[in-house]
Amino acid sequence: MSLIGPVRVTVVALCIALLALTGCAHKNRQLQQSSPEILYKKAKKALDSYDYNQSIKTYEQLTARFPFTDQARQARLDLIYAYYRAGEGESATDAADTFIRENPTHPRVDYAWYIKGLVDFERTPNALEKLFRVDLTQRPPSTARKSFAAFRTVVEQYPKSEYAHDALQRMIYLRNRLANYEVHVARYYIRRGAYVAAAQRAKGAVEQYDGAPSVREALQIMIEAYDRLNLKELADQTRQVYQANFSGEIRQAEAEIHKPWWKLW
Repeated sequence: MSLIGPVRVTVVALCIALLALTGCAHKNRQLQQSSPEILYKKAKKALDSYDYNQSIKTYEQLTARFPFTDQARQARLDLIYAYYRAGEGESATDAADTFIRENPTHPRVDYAWYIKGLVDFERTPNALEKLFRVDLTQRPPSTARKSFAAFRTVVEQYPKSEYAHDALQRMIYLRNRLANYEVHVARYYIRRGAYVAAAQRAKGAVEQYDGAPSVREALQIMIEAYDRLNLKELADQTRQVYQANFSGEIRQAEAEIHKPWWKLW
């Protein structure tokens, strides 16, 4: 007796599903029975083939089953990169922190610091932001400071690292990015007439991000704020710093007297 059409299709689908499950179970059983060497080779092959999810799964199995082997130690380092490339930033940071904590003298601990910096590195404009020319200097740098600190560790503690040069270039970008944001905020305070806050913010940019292009504007904001606050000595000192580093003079800004809104005279 032959099966009718819809029933036959259902039976075929069930058979295919059972075969797939059997194949997956067999594959998982093979992984569970593999040695550390075989597991590491499988994970590395998946990583090199850009199959990050499979590589993560295999690396995790290796570190769980054989935690004290040489392959597991290397797997923990590879996992940092696999998480990062898979877009799992938090997992990459956690894995890097764990590796640094457990292997402070490892010859490749600089790599863990470098990936930590990459995870927190300020993102570049996406296609829509490029189209509308969004000014990223006006966006609060939520993770830039953490990225800067990680790259600084690479540059200062591991100057011979193969990642030191790239980390330094990224630090320069982040320094400029952070200085630009501080100046943007100081400029906002100047427009609002909050001269004390403007001077403090601009001063912070000069002190923390020396060498950034926006330091010049930060000094200009400080001079204007001090002038408007009638702080002649501070204004003159800042003018001297400005003239020693940049050409040109800044005219004195007149102090503004803000009267209460309810007074008409």
